[in-house]
Amino acid sequence: MHPLLPLPFEIISCVVLVLILVADLLIVTKRPHIPSMKEATAWVSFYVVLALIFAVTIYFLAGHEFAGQFLAGWLTEYSLSIDNLFVFVIIMAKFSVPRKYQQEVLMVGIIIALILRGIFILAGAALIENFSFIFYLFGAWLLYTAWKQAFGKEHDDNESPFGGWLKKRLKVADDFDGNKLRTTIGGQRFWTPMIIVFISIGTTDLLFALDSIPAIFGITQSPFIVFTANVFALMGLRQLYFLLGGLLEKLEYLKYGIAFILAFIGVKLVLHAMHTNELPFINGGEGFSWAPEINTWVSLGVILGAMAVSTVASLVKSRSDAAKEIAS
Repeated sequence: MHPLLPLPFEIISCVVLVLILVADLLIVTKRPHIPSMKEATAWVSFYVVLALIFAVTIYFLAGHEFAGQFLAGWLTEYSLSIDNLFVFVIIMAKFSVPRKYQQEVLMVGIIIALILRGIFILAGAALIENFSFIFYLFGAWLLYTAWKQAFGKEHDDNESPFGGWLKKRLKVADDFDGNKLRTTIGGQRFWTPMIIVFISIGTTDLLFALDSIPAIFGITQSPFIVFTANVFALMGLRQLYFLLGGLLEKLEYLKYGIAFILAFIGVKLVLHAMHTNELPFINGGEGFSWAPEINTWVSLGVILGAMAVSTVASLVKSRSDAAKEIAS
C-alpha cells in the first residue's frame, strides 16, 4: 500500500486501530453516559497524541515527506470532520436522542462511515492508478464544493435521503427504548428510532466523504496514509462532539476556513493534473511545464493557517456580539 513502509507495520497499524475502535465501542455500549468535560478532553488529547506518535513513526520509517503527508491529510480530515459535527447536532435534535445515548449513536455511526469510506478509498485509489485525468475531476469537484461551502445554504434539519426512504418502509416506533434497536409494543415487534439515527449519521458522513476523500488524495496518493488519516480523524470525533458542545454555534467563520482549504487543494489537484497531463485534446497530450507542484509542507501550512484564522475570527466575533448584547 505504501512503497517505503514495511507491510508488517501497515498490517499491525490497521489491526491496532480497529481494536481501539472496538474497545471504544464496547466501553460506550456497556456504560452509556454523558461524558464530562474532563473525560472528553482526556480522550481527544489521547487521540491527538496518538496521531502525532504515528506521524513520528512514519517519519523514522519513510522520511519527512510522508510524515508531512499524514499530518496534512489528518488535519484536513479533522477540520472537515468538524463540519460533520454541525450535522450530527441537527440529527440528534431532530430525533430527540436522549443525551445519555448520544455517545453510542455517534460511535456506531462513525464505524459505519469508516467502513463506507474504506470502500470509497479503494475505489479512488484504483481510479487514480488507471486514470490520471481523474485529478481534473477531483479538482473541479473540490472547487465547486468550496464555493457551495462558503456561499451555499446553511445545513438544514433534513435527515439523510436514505434514512428518510428507510423510515417509510420499516415499522418504526415513535419512542426510544433505551439504546435498543428493536422493541415490542402490543405484542408486535418494531424498530426503534435508534436504527434510523444510526443509518442517517453513517450515510450522511458518506456524503461528506465525497468532499474529504478527493481532498486528501490531493495531498497524498498512498491509500494507507489516506485510510489511517481518516481513521484518526473519526476516532476523536465522538469526544470532540461533547467537548465543543455549544462552541460549535460560535464558530461562525469556520465554514470559510474549510472552503478555503477545499479551494486550495482543488487548485493544487488541477495544477498537478496539468503538470502530468496525458489527455490528447489538452496541450497535445503533453504536460504544462509551467504548472507548479505544491509541496506537502506548503499544504500543511495553508491548512493550519486557514483553520487558525477562521477559528480566531469566529471567537473574536462571538465575544464582540456578546459584548454588544450586554451593552444593549
